[in-house]
Amino acid sequence: MIMRALISVSDKTGIVEFAQKLSNLGVEIISTGGTSKVLKDAGIKVIGISEVTGFPECLDGRVKTLHPNIHAGLLAIRSNNEHMKQLRDLNIKTIDIVVVNLYPFKQTILKESVDRQTAIENIDIGGPTMLRSAAKNYQDVAVVVDPKDYDKVIKEIENSKEVSLDTKFYLCSKVFEHTAHYDTLIATYMKKERRDIGLPETFTMTFEKVQDMRYGENPHQKAAFYKEVNKNKGLLASAIQLHGKELSFNNINDTNGALELLKEFDEPTVVGCKHSNPCGVGTANSIYDAYIKAYSADPTSIFGGIVVANREIDKRTAEEINKIFIEIVVAPSYSDEALDILKSKKNIRLLKIENIMTKQDENSYDLKKVAGGILVQTIDSKLLPYGSELKKVTKKQPTEAEMKDLIMAWKIVKHTKSNAITIVKNGQSIGIGPGQVNRIWACKQAIEHAIEYLGKDSLKGACLGSDAYFPFPDCVEAAAESGITAIIQPGGSMNDIKSIEACDKHNMSMLMTDMRHFKH
Repeated sequence: MIMRALISVSDKTGIVEFAQKLSNLGVEIISTGGTSKVLKDAGIKVIGISEVTGFPECLDGRVKTLHPNIHAGLLAIRSNNEHMKQLRDLNIKTIDIVVVNLYPFKQTILKESVDRQTAIENIDIGGPTMLRSAAKNYQDVAVVVDPKDYDKVIKEIENSKEVSLDTKFYLCSKVFEHTAHYDTLIATYMKKERRDIGLPETFTMTFEKVQDMRYGENPHQKAAFYKEVNKNKGLLASAIQLHGKELSFNNINDTNGALELLKEFDEPTVVGCKHSNPCGVGTANSIYDAYIKAYSADPTSIFGGIVVANREIDKRTAEEINKIFIEIVVAPSYSDEALDILKSKKNIRLLKIENIMTKQDENSYDLKKVAGGILVQTIDSKLLPYGSELKKVTKKQPTEAEMKDLIMAWKIVKHTKSNAITIVKNGQSIGIGPGQVNRIWACKQAIEHAIEYLGKDSLKGACLGSDAYFPFPDCVEAAAESGITAIIQPGGSMNDIKSIEACDKHNMSMLMTDMRHFKH
């Protein structure tokens, strides 16, 4: 028989109804502070925590439940005769149900400009202690942290006068997930406050589920989408979906890659993406012209792909987008006319991300799971080394127009799978060679790409970017033969001089960045 329940909750969703049902079943209710007041105001008979402990709440409520009369009542093993004898000798009663959720630490730190002291005051001490005591003794105590479980618990008590062992274990496992999440939020907040943590000796992060996916990369794989607990400005996790069916695993992965590239640009820009690689990028004075450039760079690959834009989608741009099948469109806003046009296609997903240009904190982590472990690194937040100028290593210097295209090529290649080569001309990607096992193949692929869609003349005066150095001058020779006139690459090869000499021979300019951008 369940005789006594201790209830102390910050999230009071459904608590009055739950407590009333327990009381109607003959269960004594013990409660604290604000919860006690809410229950009493609802007409529910409540025993104050001080009546149980024989000690007043003190230190502005910091100490309420940290007392042997509470924890002995939770931790005593009912089948242990010695435990039960000690309780009788000490005049301590058992507690059979604990209903606790914790101080709103997450909600506090997500507020704008919250100060450290306010955050620390919202670290719960007594709550996690009660939860852990009750969960450790799950065979005798039902412990509830989630209001969604109230009905399940009530139904079992009504039907069987107790909560089943299987349900108690289920509730116990939720407790340790809950407290681990809570403690990790605190640890993560403290690390950010220190601002000097780098890569810590022990690595803990916590995420909250956004949605279950229909499947993962392939239909036979399970998947879900989780988000970090932060303000999430400008990130995919904060997107508002305006139209279309739910996003898939691959949709989210591919769209995230496109967004990270988009954030490199300030001017009106459109990025087309397919399978986590950019397939067309355009910059212009208007988002319409930027889209036309991105589309015409590779009209084959963008079909069924993703389009992200850093300006509002207007009517004219929406009409162009609607001429082909696009999986997802992402933008900071849409005109009413544009929304009407795009929504005419049932299967297109439309996402709105306010603050779309907000970049991730440079101390954010990139995670890659390997069998038996996890690789952790800070994100590739830099485009060029701080405090250093690009090295102009050839006799011929790039023109002002070439400089703009070289920087654009460098931005794109940073977000293209290695080995990667990108070719840009007049604010448009005209050739992209991603994910090849050697650099010359990537170079040839990018050149062939440009010729196929824009013609051989498109390469005359174009600029080429490489995510890592040239081990041989073969890429320079291939670029020169096609008509490319300027190159940007990290440098650092033992054969740098050979590539420089090849550029000089063909009257080409070359910049070296002293920074590579592998993306594996």
